[in-house]
Amino acid sequence: MLRRSIIILTLILAVAVAGHAGNGGLALAWGDRGDGTFANPVLNADYSDLDVIRVGDKYYMTCSEFHFMGMPVLESDDMVNWRIIGQVYDNIGMPGYGDMIKYAEGTWAPALRYHDGKFWIFVCTPEEGLFMTVAEDPAGPWSPLHLVKGVAKWEDPCPFWDDNGDAYLVRSRHRAGPIIIHRMSPDGRELLDEGVTVYKGPVAEGPKMFKKDGYYYISIPEGGVSKGWQTVLRSKDVYGPYESRRVLERGSTDVNGPHQGALVDTPDGDWWFYHFQSAGARGRVVHLQPVKWIDGFPFIGEDYDGNGVGEPMKICPKPLAGLSRREVPQTSDEFDERRLEIQWQTNHNPVPGNISFGHREGCLTIIPMQSPMLRTARNQLTQKIMGFRSEAELSFDISDMKPGDRSGLECLGKQFVGGGVMVEDVNGRRVTSVYMENDSSVVFRRPFEVAEPGKVNVRLSIDTVDGDFRFSYSLDGKNYMPLGEAFEMKEGFWKGVRTGIYAYSTTEGYGKTHFDYFRYRHDGPDLSSQNE
Repeated sequence: MLRRSIIILTLILAVAVAGHAGNGGLALAWGDRGDGTFANPVLNADYSDLDVIRVGDKYYMTCSEFHFMGMPVLESDDMVNWRIIGQVYDNIGMPGYGDMIKYAEGTWAPALRYHDGKFWIFVCTPEEGLFMTVAEDPAGPWSPLHLVKGVAKWEDPCPFWDDNGDAYLVRSRHRAGPIIIHRMSPDGRELLDEGVTVYKGPVAEGPKMFKKDGYYYISIPEGGVSKGWQTVLRSKDVYGPYESRRVLERGSTDVNGPHQGALVDTPDGDWWFYHFQSAGARGRVVHLQPVKWIDGFPFIGEDYDGNGVGEPMKICPKPLAGLSRREVPQTSDEFDERRLEIQWQTNHNPVPGNISFGHREGCLTIIPMQSPMLRTARNQLTQKIMGFRSEAELSFDISDMKPGDRSGLECLGKQFVGGGVMVEDVNGRRVTSVYMENDSSVVFRRPFEVAEPGKVNVRLSIDTVDGDFRFSYSLDGKNYMPLGEAFEMKEGFWKGVRTGIYAYSTTEGYGKTHFDYFRYRHDGPDLSSQNE
């Protein structure tokens, strides 16, 4: 504890300015720095509305995924370096999720808890209701989503089991607030009353409930996604009255809306707070701040402007330095394992029969389904972009594509942009072109002669600092040429920009596309020098 306090004081003096935007190279640093410190965002990717818990000496995270399948579970040894270990589900078996029409719906702000030897997740969808699932192993399998209550416009549920075994659920509602507490059956499968309102505030949402030193605490974000702050409530009675305190705000830093996350303790008794920042195309990225308890409330970060409320820090000492390898969530996939790597998420429910590994050795094969445009295409395989600047590269074999087929690398957010290959029937003649589409329009097309064995490579260069996105392509795997013009991307449907793989057809004559590899590089922590 003393060593940690000394490190924090030294860092405050040395890098106070780093809590602000313009501190040279530090401004674009993120993650584990390899010297016993980390730079925020600690995880520079769209893990929005995250919740984090500690079980023993391990840490676990989940987050909102809305219309993407499915919700990931991540694990960490040191609170800084994270890896994906599981997915909670691979489809939502309700109307609309197979029809590509549930954008911005799906799972909102889950709560992850550990109780009675099991992991629990409670989550709401905006139209269908409150769901729960349990698992003995956080990597899964997770039980099928159980509908606790079919109701619209609830959000942000969190279960709480008291010392005497009584169970409760705290939640908000659509458009944020008020905060309501229900009695719940101990098995989490039903609510026992209509709920009691315990707090009303400005856009109060995302409650997380826990007990410490005889007090009931509810941690809530207020003020909205991009401009809000973090509030903590406490009371000696589960139903209040609750006293409140603002514990984290933007203040004089450039970290807008620092809220919505989790207070987590270490085995040594230190406390930390995870929160997100709404970061444009990158989505809602993850920050981690040190916590001190003062007069029964958490004080988060550092008070740079001197008004008594904590503000986000840029550089912090690692909570548990030296306990794990430097790592970030998985990205690249060589498709050699005859299964999709765990980071892939389909846009809406997948059609598994059209995704396989049996057609071509060492390749992922997608049999396209009919769609007039990329936005409504089934079996889009997506993943989060990561870092400030990055690059995705896709190699695929087009020799089995048929007229009407379109395949390639996508960039999706508010708009859907694809760069790849399209095959057309022009007056009875097969024409193969590299092309780019932006939402419903083909904005670039260049015919070419297909060489043996018909391999094409496409790259997507991503620069979220300057707002520049661009495709390029190669027919020999070495020399790349521009594929259409550079374009801008905006976050959309409550999610940051993603990249991914697609194959669909505008006709009924479906072929096949064989994907050889997907490789992703980003500006995150340099993992090449880590110890074996």
